[in-house]
Amino acid sequence: MKKIFLVISIGCLLILTGCNSQGNKELPRIAIAGIAIESSTFSPAVTNEEAFRAREGIDVFSYYPFMDADSGIIDRAIWLPTLRGHAMPGGIVTQEAYESLVSKTLKMLEANLPLDGLFFDIHGAMSVQGIDDPEGDFLVRIRELVGTDVLISTTMDLHGSVSPRLAQNTDLITCYRLAPHEDAIETKKRAVTNLLNRLESGKGKPAYKAFIPVPILLPGEKTSTRIEPGKGLYEQIPNQIDGNKVIDASIWMSYPWADEPRNHGVVVAYGDDKEAVGKAAETLAQYFWKVRDKFEFVAPTTYLDDALDKAFKSNVKPFIISDMGDNPTAGGAGDVTWTLHEIFKRPEFKDIDSKKLIYASIPGPELIKKALEIGVGGQIDEMAGAEVDNRFAPPIRIKGEITAIKESNSNTEVVVKTGNIYTIVTEKRNAYHYVSNFTDLGLNPKETDILVVKIGYLTPELYDLRADWVMALTPGGVDQDLMRLPYKRINRPMYPLDPDMADPDLSARFIPLSDEIRYY
Repeated sequence: MKKIFLVISIGCLLILTGCNSQGNKELPRIAIAGIAIESSTFSPAVTNEEAFRAREGIDVFSYYPFMDADSGIIDRAIWLPTLRGHAMPGGIVTQEAYESLVSKTLKMLEANLPLDGLFFDIHGAMSVQGIDDPEGDFLVRIRELVGTDVLISTTMDLHGSVSPRLAQNTDLITCYRLAPHEDAIETKKRAVTNLLNRLESGKGKPAYKAFIPVPILLPGEKTSTRIEPGKGLYEQIPNQIDGNKVIDASIWMSYPWADEPRNHGVVVAYGDDKEAVGKAAETLAQYFWKVRDKFEFVAPTTYLDDALDKAFKSNVKPFIISDMGDNPTAGGAGDVTWTLHEIFKRPEFKDIDSKKLIYASIPGPELIKKALEIGVGGQIDEMAGAEVDNRFAPPIRIKGEITAIKESNSNTEVVVKTGNIYTIVTEKRNAYHYVSNFTDLGLNPKETDILVVKIGYLTPELYDLRADWVMALTPGGVDQDLMRLPYKRINRPMYPLDPDMADPDLSARFIPLSDEIRYY
């Protein structure tokens, strides 16, 4: 209801500003656009257009609570929202989906020309069939349409990848500084504020942009800012920014599950003082390289059998196990059954007095159909999983009592009790990040002995819930053991794949401004 009110309020405000052209003739015209996803090229899954759930027009504002009617931001410009799509991480995006979304965006932008600015909201880890660096490609096509005078401010995830093409064709660029990404909205607001400040002041494009590639490629589960060295690394950023000489600086960890040349760490700083901008970028890049061998998983990490052994020996609950290799929020298919097969093999769960385990989750659309026919309390015997990614294990037979059904137009969920194992089966792959995801199904994650979730590092709610926690190195499209991935196209040498590599050149590269479109 709150989101509906927000959209209606902003829509009314936009109508008023559009009608009062004389009173607002000096306000900058700023468009909003972007598509976001993390795409694993090591997963057999593909992502279609529907997955992006694209919002258009004033519905785009629902992504940005800092743009409500009383924010003070909404009345600083004439806002022209076009298309914003955000897909759950998954497999490579089809070229048809990409071209459709880009074409729709370009048509909407064209209808709103001329522009003074663009807020470009992306993730940065999208892979598309047949296209390298799709975000860079998208931005070049926008530049060809809107021209080089338009000021573009780009906001990204720190697990995105920044190519020289992307960095050159944007003017302002920033990314998250926290992982988990509790600062996502703050970061987007920073990108918008920087854009408004440069337009209102008349300063326009920053005079200098420094770009430094850092040959490091690490999984997010090793780069959490909850602990060192990630915490200390990202805490260096505010020390390098003064808002004038250096407007902003950012560190990208990149995305290790896409085999593309652009995938590696990057530092970018920009501002109006060349010496200060270069020094800021070099300071951050050198710190990043200096602590490269200090990055470790954010929790004890082991293989699944050992993780289950530890859980059985534990005297606290819940003991959480991250099933990392098929984490759907990192790009896994979400239907790898290998872990569940291994759990079902454990005889301990057949003992009525043994520990109870909740598993979240496995897709099984046929099981869902049967469960809806049978109902809660009935017995079911059906296969699930491995429809998309069957490389590591076949579909799994789930037999037991249906203890809960949560119907939904988009993703019905069912809980099946097999011995002491409570398996959450979904119509489509799903993420379980909140306590309510479990309690809505009649499950009590706080009181269960063992909670196994397809996830990497824990979200804040699950992190606070845990009594103990280990991360399991399980197989899947986002395998955390990078040494097992068949890289062929990333730049080498690359740390930690090449641990004995020589120190790289971490001097600042000053890249051209966007006054001329460069294709690279």
